[in-house]
Amino acid sequence: MKLQQIIEQKLSQGLSPSHLEVENESHRHNVPPNSESHFRVVVVSDQFDGKRLLQRHRSVNQLLAEELANGVHALAMHTYTATEWSERKAQAPDPTQCKGGA
Repeated sequence: MKLQQIIEQKLSQGLSPSHLEVENESHRHNVPPNSESHFRVVVVSDQFDGKRLLQRHRSVNQLLAEELANGVHALAMHTYTATEWSERKAQAPDPTQCKGGA
């Protein structure tokens, strides 16, 4: 199973999101072809209600602890409540472009 699928599965099971995007952004970085080291996640979950951003990120980090310790180099997180997601018109920020080496 690809790492992206594992991340999707763990976040789905752990947060029961109403919206989930997991994107492998490794190709935007100076890594070997077919790498799975840089990811971007957008998660909308009722479990984030009443939680500060740091608490939300900690929840994601706990669910993905094994992956973060074994190969995931970077994880961009965008975590929203359903209300926040609606206010954003269901749009997450654009992915950041890598400024690293070529």
